[in-house]
Amino acid sequence: MNDQNIDFSMVLASAVHDMKNSLGMLLNSLDELRTEHEENLGESARFNTLQYEAERMHNDLVQLLGIYRLGENNLSAHIEEHFVPDFLTEHLARHTPLLKGLGIDVSIEAEDINGFFDEDLLTGVLNNTINNAIRYTRSKILLTAGERDGYLVIGVEDDGRGYPESMQHTGTLNFKSLDFKSGSTSLGLFFASSVAKLHSEGERSGSIKLHNGGSLGGGVFEIWLP
Repeated sequence: MNDQNIDFSMVLASAVHDMKNSLGMLLNSLDELRTEHEENLGESARFNTLQYEAERMHNDLVQLLGIYRLGENNLSAHIEEHFVPDFLTEHLARHTPLLKGLGIDVSIEAEDINGFFDEDLLTGVLNNTINNAIRYTRSKILLTAGERDGYLVIGVEDDGRGYPESMQHTGTLNFKSLDFKSGSTSLGLFFASSVAKLHSEGERSGSIKLHNGGSLGGGVFEIWLP
């Protein structure tokens, strides 16, 4: 029928949005279950895996929606001023139950500075980055923040084996250059790079950097915002 010209991308975006919301409710329920049954579930490997994988799916759906909006030229950054140490502390609180259950030590080293960024977009980037760090770390994760060369630099470090050379990167990513055969990490990096680029001041725009080393000796993810 001619009147059924369906915009399949819009249908998918709507379905992804519904799934994202459902997973958000599931994650809230898992947090409540963990709190109510801390003695039984606190160190349960199966429960921790369930929560980790649900968080990972939720992050992927958030990124898919963001990239869809980017493709529709409907994704913009709503820049506001934030006190960076408070932002990182509040952000980390949502990950604390899972990190504690997995026995991963996490800490924050942030300068007492204000930053100008879109809180929701940066939260999406950090959720994915912390989730990846959980996957590859041995036992420690460190969140860092400071001012470098006139940029706010927020980093996530771990004590794992680090990024393979093929993934170490500086600047912004082109969607066509991504290799999705290697897993979902490419989607997260493209999303992070796109979010960084949406933050601009004059001729300067944000970017991401992936390298190894840092204070924990593993992988280091950095997002640079002007």
